[in-house]
Amino acid sequence: MNYLNMNEKKIEPIVAELNLLLADYHIYYQKLRGFHWNVTGRNFFDLHSKYEELYNDAKVKIDEIAERILTLRYHPISTLKSYLQASSIKETSSLKTDVEMVDETLRDHAEILKQMNRVMAVADTAGDEGTLDMIGAYVGQLEKISWMLDAWRKDTTDQLKHSTLEATA
Repeated sequence: MNYLNMNEKKIEPIVAELNLLLADYHIYYQKLRGFHWNVTGRNFFDLHSKYEELYNDAKVKIDEIAERILTLRYHPISTLKSYLQASSIKETSSLKTDVEMVDETLRDHAEILKQMNRVMAVADTAGDEGTLDMIGAYVGQLEKISWMLDAWRKDTTDQLKHSTLEATA
C-alpha cells in the first residue's frame, strides 16, 4: 500500500463509504433504466433521452467508484443483494407520471449527494486526494443536473431569488 502513502486504518472508512455510494448508484441506475423504458406522455422525447443520458453517466460512475475501491486495495461489493441492503436509495415502481419520475430522481440525487459528502469527509480526514478529486467532480455534475431537472418541473412563471447586488441597482 506504500504507493498511496496513506494510513491503512484511514482507508477502511473511505472504502466503506465508497461501497455505500456504489450501492446507491446501482439502485439509482436501475431506476433510471425503468423510467427510460416507461416514460409516456407529452414529455416522452425529453425525458426518454434525458434518462438514457443519466443512466449512461451512472454506469460510468459505477465503474469508476468500483475501480477507486480497487485502487485502495479492497474489493468492491458486487452482488444485487448487497446493493439492496446497503443502499439508501430504495426500489420503486417505474410506472409513474413524468413529474413523479423527476421528483423521484431528485429525491435520489439528494440521497446520493449526502453519501458523496460522507465519502468526502472521510477522504479528507485520510488525506485521500484521489477520492476527493473524483467525488468532488461528481458533486458538481449532480448538482447541475438536479438544478436542470428542478427547472424542468417548474411553472414558467416561477422565479429564482434575486441577488442582493441586483436589488440595490
